[in-house]
Formats: sequence, C-alpha cells, structure tokens
Amino acid sequence: MTLDRERRRCAVVGLGARAQLYTEALSGPHADLIELVGFCDVNTHRMAVHNEWITAAHPGRAPVPAYSAADFDLMLRRERVDLVVVCSVDSTHDEYIVRALEAGCDVVTEKPMTTDADRARRILDAQRRTGREVRVAFNYRYNPVHSAVRELLASGEIGEIGSVHFEWLLDLRHGADYFRRWHRDKADSGGLMVHKSTHHFDLVNWWLGTHPETVYAQGGLFFYGDTAGRRRGLARPYTRAHGSPAARDDPFAVHLADSSVLRALYLDAEHEDGYHRDQNVFGPGVTIEDDMAVLVRYASGATLTYHLTAYAPWEGYRVCFNGSEGRLELLVEESTWSRPRMRTDGASPVMHGASVGDEAGRTELLLRRFWEPPREVKVPTGEGGHGGGDVRMLADLFGQRTGAADPLGRAADAVDGARSLVTGLAANRSFESGLPVGVRELLDV
Repeated sequence: MTLDRERRRCAVVGLGARAQLYTEALSGPHADLIELVGFCDVNTHRMAVHNEWITAAHPGRAPVPAYSAADFDLMLRRERVDLVVVCSVDSTHDEYIVRALEAGCDVVTEKPMTTDADRARRILDAQRRTGREVRVAFNYRYNPVHSAVRELLASGEIGEIGSVHFEWLLDLRHGADYFRRWHRDKADSGGLMVHKSTHHFDLVNWWLGTHPETVYAQGGLFFYGDTAGRRRGLARPYTRAHGSPAARDDPFAVHLADSSVLRALYLDAEHEDGYHRDQNVFGPGVTIEDDMAVLVRYASGATLTYHLTAYAPWEGYRVCFNGSEGRLELLVEESTWSRPRMRTDGASPVMHGASVGDEAGRTELLLRRFWEPPREVKVPTGEGGHGGGDVRMLADLFGQRTGAADPLGRAADAVDGARSLVTGLAANRSFESGLPVGVRELLDV
C-alpha cells in the first residue's frame, strides 16, 4: 500500500459487531497513519452507534460521515478514499471489493473473502486488472502459537509433512450463535465450511506452504434446526427470543436487551431493516451444517483430516502434524466448559444464553521427534482477541510499513483468500454429491 498523503483515507463498509475491531483501531491506536473518513451500511442506526462510541472515546472528534449502501460509490469519490475495510454480510463482499478496486482503492476484507467461486473469480480478475491490493484479515496467522508452529515446521523439526489431523470444537455459546444470525442461511454465509473453516483451511495452507487439490467431505445438520430440535425435545415455540415468554428459560436463547452492545447495534436498529439477531437455533430456516468431516489432499502430497463440531461442551482445537522425523501436537482450550448463566430480571431468574465456564483454558505445544523424549515448546500467550492475533494483524494492516519482509509471510492476499475458500466450497459440493471434488473444477488458484 502506498502513502499518497500524510495519512491514508479509509472507509468501513458494514457496521455490525465485527466492524468494532476496525473502527476502534482506526480511530485510536492507528489514527496517526490512517484517517477514518467514511461509514457505509444498509442501516443508518448502526453507523450512528459506531459514531457514538468513537466520539465518546475521543472527545472533540467529529463524527465519521455516514453513507447508505446505495451511496457507496459516492462516498469513495466525495471522501477521496484510499482504503476500504469490508465487514458486510459475506455474500456481499465481492460487490464492495470490486467497486473499491475499480475506484482505485486498496481493500482489507474480513474473512471469508467471499462465498462462492464466481464471486472469487470476480475479485481476482478485478485485483489483477487494477493492480490494487487486497488483504484478507486472517488474524489467526498472527497468533504467537500459530507463528511458532509455522517456524517449527519450516525449520524441518519433524521433516517432510505426510499428514495433518485438525479438530475444531465450537461450544454451546459460540457454536449456537451461528444458528441465530444471518449465518444460518448458506446463501448469505456459504455455511460454516466457508464462513468459519476458511480460517482453519488457511492455517493449513500457510503452515504447509501448499494448496489443496482434492476434497472429500461428509456433513449434516445433526444438532440445531427444527427437525433435530424436535427429535431431542429441545425445540421451544418461538421464532425470536425478544419478547417471547417461551424463550425466557431457554439456555440457547440470546436476549439482546441484556447486552448494551447487542441492544444498540441490533435490537434498536430493527426498525430500519427488520433483521433479527436472536432467532431460535431450533427454528426453521437453518440451511447450514453443524457437524462436518473433511479429507483433503494437497499439492505437496500431504493429507488433512479435519472435523468441525458446532455443539461441543468446550471450545478449542487440536492439530497434529505427522512428519518424516517426528510429530508436532498443538492443543488449545479456549474454554473448558459452557454453562447457562443466570441473572435476576426483576423478581424472576432469566436464562440468557450460554457462557464460558469459570475454569481457564490452556495451550500446549509438544514436539515429538523420533527416538527422543517429547519436548514442550513454550510460547508466550498473546493478549487480546484470537490469542493476540488481532492486535498484531491490525498493526500489520494499518501500522507503519518498514519495508522489511516478514519471514513468516503472514500477510494474506486475494489468492490466499481464494485458496482458503476453495477447500470449503469443494467440501460443500462433496456434501451434495457424495463424491470427491477436484479443486480446479471450482476455482483454478
């Protein structure tokens, strides 16, 4: 990214909860290099909420100019935007990315880069045609533990990699949330294989320095949704939690009025777009899977066995690398159990969603070389979101560029975004066909 002025002029499109990471960074620690000059969203109330937060945190600062989604191109011209941060609904990413590139802007996009192969080709074509930069916000690359894994594998500690086993567990707090929100519709999110697993598939691509060639997968809706809910006796007769007596004691319900952030961004914004952030996870309309198994072969010859479960009692992941000279094992417990949290609302106790348990999680990285005792590799745990990955990624995206190359290659471009996406797209295709899918059938990256 080139510095055309003393400070680059940046706009954010999509002002939901995820955008808070960027609006806080751009109005705070990175404001000396980046000037936040525009907001764009389908909902004017949400933009006003972000402006309230910014002006409260930085007294005397003028509100950021706000534009409707229909005026996105006008915003780019009027505010002389250099950089666009895209945090909108996943299926709309390509529209904003391509229009920003064609207007001469660079782009930072939330993951996934987009939701299908046609949209990915649009982005790749526009990036090549314009010569502008697209960065995909893969914050897990910047997690210190993941960086240590990359260094160990690249140094040859376990030799050539033959296979990887990767299991990711979403607990009843986090996993259920995808089935309340717009993510529950595969047309909007691409399903968890795209929206969530793109993180994990990108890590494997990056760790191994390769890309996928063939994918076979099985998956289904086992726990959430109306059919599974009725079968297990978990279904409650409500469409959305707000205002519903049937949701008051449901541990799977989220009560927007109990959270100042959720109330401001969603409950108080409903009058503009009708979006309900608190839908019943066991209600109709869920078109994504919650239990998925994937087998991948890579160009390097390595294989991956991957499993994502969205209804686990604890949250975290295990990843193991089998090499020609040993094995590397990583265990990360992000929460050790989930419990429904009680609070008092008037005279009545109200269940308002699952919460992380009191016990702290742990991280363990073990190197097991052949003919040697196992050795634990100590890695400092990062502070902040995604194990410290968020703050490091933001510094790389918006901080002072020194010109020095990153030996770990953590910056992810549009090709990286497409290569992480295509594994999930091929898995979705395999769910439908029951057959292995060649990646190049979908996207040649």
